[in-house]
Order: sequence, then structure tokens, then C-alpha cells
Amino acid sequence: MVIVIHQSGNTQNALFYNEKKVEQKKAHFYKSGNTPTINPFAGTKHDRLNILKEIEERNTRVKKKGLHISVNPTVTDIVKLGDKGIRTEIENFMEHMGYGNQPYFVYKHSDLDRTHFHIVSTRIDCETGKKIKDNYEKEKTQRFIKSLEQKYDLTKEQNQVQSNLKFSASGRNLKQNLESLFYQLNQIESISTKQLYDKSLELFNVEVRRSGRGHVVFITDEIGNPIRYPIRLSEFKERPRFYLSAKAEQENKIPAMIDQFQLAQWTRDLNRLVEKSKGRKKEPNMKYKVKNRDRGMSL
Repeated sequence: MVIVIHQSGNTQNALFYNEKKVEQKKAHFYKSGNTPTINPFAGTKHDRLNILKEIEERNTRVKKKGLHISVNPTVTDIVKLGDKGIRTEIENFMEHMGYGNQPYFVYKHSDLDRTHFHIVSTRIDCETGKKIKDNYEKEKTQRFIKSLEQKYDLTKEQNQVQSNLKFSASGRNLKQNLESLFYQLNQIESISTKQLYDKSLELFNVEVRRSGRGHVVFITDEIGNPIRYPIRLSEFKERPRFYLSAKAEQENKIPAMIDQFQLAQWTRDLNRLVEKSKGRKKEPNMKYKVKNRDRGMSL
């Protein structure tokens, strides 16, 4: 089981991302909790957003009010917990993290090669109007996962989960899955430089390279060799940060004077990602050819 609390902070973006997946039939409504109506999914996405927005309007001082969580069970987790167990444990998780009384919406996604769930709520307490304390969220999440492993006798399948997160030559719905990955990475504020973004993509066996006036997206093996024909970045609706058009790059150019504290933060985050990806083999920087005689494209 992998549970990730995304740092998007924008409730509307998080909710509409999941609503769009429902509209595209890549997800469906799964569960709701503590809402003023019995079935909030019978209304529109704006009705659901307003339930959360009305709470957030009570506190104008907090900037990052949104709560967006993804729950990624393994196949074994799904079999052992069952549908009823997953619904129950999502409710228990919200209680464990201090959001037990908050209205929330759960979406079941099937746009990747594995079933996973997204929870959208607000960090503003619906009763007091204060921000719910979010100290030690990672530690609390890990304690909850450990309790699940003991409760349901789950085995740790970290390697299997990690391999499922990576793209492969045989993966399905490649373009859709890449857009989902770009969205998730775009929400992580600590990935604040192009170098950090590239390192994050590398963990999923994804690489963006320049081609002519634009860029293309490759799926690679563990040492960086392309294993599938690339997709032009212009074909994606959801695009990775730091890969803009030439005009946009000029408009968003980083100022020459960089704050030293910000620079130190970038270095810290980069070191963390490098530590996570240790052990991956590197090869000298060189041009790789993608063998496809029909299309005849090479980089």
C-alpha cells in the first residue's frame, strides 16, 4: 500500500482533475463522507466544489487549503481488503489524519495499469474554521500503513509497487498515463527546477528531450535507452513544467539574481531525489536512435 498526500493546495484544481477523469470515463465516483446531502455525486462538480469552498471561505488567511490524497493498493491489498474493506480503511485513514469530520470525496481511478483512489477534501476545519494541524503527516501515514499490514496480514510489496509506477515497453494507455504523471509532478512544489523535474521523471523511466523546435517524450530502460517510439510534447494537454514554448520560456525566464536561501532549498531537494534513485546505472551522454523503419525518426 502506498499513500501519497499531494501538496497542491488548490481545492478546485484537485477536485476538477478527478472530475475530468470521471467525464473521460477513466474514473468513477466511489465514496463520500460527511457531506450535507446524502448523495453529493447526484449534483454537478460545482455543487461538490461549493461544499468545500463554503468551509474555506471562513478562513482567508490560509493559502494552501486543499487536501488531495492518492491511495495506491497492490493487487494483494485489494484482494485481502475487498471493496468493503477499502471503503472502511479510507474512512479510518481520514480519522487517523485528523480529517474524520471533514466532508470529502473519493474517486476510483482505472486510467493506469493498477486501480487506485483519490481523496479530495479541505484542510480548513468545518466546525472551527481553523486550519487542521498537518504536522508529521508522513510519519502518521506510515504508521497507518503499518497498522493495515498487521490488521490484514499484508506483505510488503514495495518493489512490486515501485515497478508498477514505472513505465515499460508493454504498458497500455501510454499517453493518458503520462499526462497523469505530469499532473502529479506538477503539483509537487518542492520540484522547483528543471533539473529536479528531470530527475523525478527518470524515476519513472521517462525522459523529455529536445527535437527540432519542440520536445518529445521517451520511455526508457533502466540505463536511459529508449524502448518505445516517442510522443511529441505538443500532443499532450497536461504538460510537464519547465518545458514550455520558446516564447513562454522567455517570458518565464528565471531572474539572474537568485536568492541564496532558495538555492539551498533546491540543492536539498535535489539531493533527496538523488538518494532515492541511487543504484541506477548511468551511461555517457550520447545520441540514441529509435529503430522504426516505417516512421524513420531518430534523435
